[in-house]
Amino acid sequence: MIKKFIDKLFSKSGTASAPKQTPLGKRLEVAAEVHGINPDLLDERAVKVVKTLTDAGFEAYIVGGAVRDLLLGMRPKDFDVATNATPEQVKGLFRRAFIIGRRFRIVHVVYGRGREHEVIEVSTFRALPAESDAVGGNEKTGKAELDGKQHAVDASGRVLRDNVWGPQVEDAARRDFTVNAMYYDPVRRLVVDYHGGLADAKAKLLRMIGDPDTRYREDPVRIVRAVRFAAKLGFELEKKTLAPVAACIPLMANVPPSRLFDEMIKLLQTGHSLASLVQLKKLGLVGQGGKVFAVLDAMLTPTGDMPTGVRGKFITQAFEDTDRRVNEGRGVSPSFMLACMLWHEVLDRWTKIRDGGEAPVPALAQAIDAVFDARIGDISGRGKLAADMREIWMMQTRFERRSGSGVFSLIEQPRYRAGFDFLRLRADAGEIDPALADWWEDFALGSDDDRQALLADARAAQQKAPRAVRAPRAERAGYESSSQGDSDSEAGADEPVADAPARKRRRRRRKPGGGDGAALPAAE
Repeated sequence: MIKKFIDKLFSKSGTASAPKQTPLGKRLEVAAEVHGINPDLLDERAVKVVKTLTDAGFEAYIVGGAVRDLLLGMRPKDFDVATNATPEQVKGLFRRAFIIGRRFRIVHVVYGRGREHEVIEVSTFRALPAESDAVGGNEKTGKAELDGKQHAVDASGRVLRDNVWGPQVEDAARRDFTVNAMYYDPVRRLVVDYHGGLADAKAKLLRMIGDPDTRYREDPVRIVRAVRFAAKLGFELEKKTLAPVAACIPLMANVPPSRLFDEMIKLLQTGHSLASLVQLKKLGLVGQGGKVFAVLDAMLTPTGDMPTGVRGKFITQAFEDTDRRVNEGRGVSPSFMLACMLWHEVLDRWTKIRDGGEAPVPALAQAIDAVFDARIGDISGRGKLAADMREIWMMQTRFERRSGSGVFSLIEQPRYRAGFDFLRLRADAGEIDPALADWWEDFALGSDDDRQALLADARAAQQKAPRAVRAPRAERAGYESSSQGDSDSEAGADEPVADAPARKRRRRRRKPGGGDGAALPAAE
């Protein structure tokens, strides 16, 4: 009783009670003939970073998930390096190196420029803290209290600062899973293992280092990381590692939304997105009122399942395409994937606003804004994502008009291919007439003569049925379409009065090169 009272007293005075001590483990050096890592899978720039640090007299190793993937015979997507050099010492050894982060101070060593650039992330060995400063708030509300602190936690035990340097043996102990706590020396071709990670990798087992409940409280996002590894690698969570997950899920409410959003994007771009959704449901992170990922809540049913019918087919095909591109080593665009995930909520809102009397294009813009506010909110990078997603969605209305000079300007848009791939997905899922996607594909690939013939066919079809193929919407009561005149002409006496303003409104034309080419298109 007295000890508990003292612990509470110190906690209130600004020092958190010490968590359960994490075991240090025992250093084991594994030779090349045992671990079998193929040197051809290494990144030469990561090896160069290691050599630069060791030549300067520091310890340096490739670390974490890269070592795990190498042991499994996979080429890692990213290479991280760990060293006993401080961030300032690392920065001083490289021409283009930048210290980033507050929660964890690390160094980004940059090679190349533009789209071809590569970042090697270098972290300093971290120590197991003897004690932590307790902060009454989070990253935003407790900024003043966090200033000058090297290690601090919030009321739930979540780590807000972790910049205490130490030896490699302690750095290994503070990592999450055993398979992520191995170090590889590319010069001596040695794997350094402290916690049996090599054996767990071979057994395809995810095992937390230390007390799982404490480690999840330090960083609840470790639950999402467990989902990602289980889906990507086909690993199973060890029973003790799985046991406290359900009780720790509510702690994710304290995680900054931008970090959760980034973790969701990583999760769905592993090349195993559908398997990731299965794992999320299995651990209770979607459905059943989980409310961890607002975007996924918009896409899935209340029980966390894929919707049936056209909607489910559309999303499933989008994820299958994304997985295929990742597994082929091709780039994927987060904006395209998110546009697919939120499309049907946009569509529902769009239809409702149009039924209220708003014109189609302004109605779509209003629907998009409402969905962004409800599902994405104010997160880092929203502006870039919003611009790309908005362009893909707004392009769907332009695809419906197959006349005039607009068809030529549309296929010259930087994001045309992404917009067309979105249109093709809608057609393949049965949401729209496949003939519309076929027409645009033929037009984009055709010769000048082919294009003129396609335009003539479109005009003839419009004269027979003047209303173009539109996004699904409720039929207007009392509407009768005109059977006379070219659809490109101004509204005449025979056309419905309600449609006259929309047909007279001129399209706003984008300036050439107005799009952002940084995001990769959805298909080659």
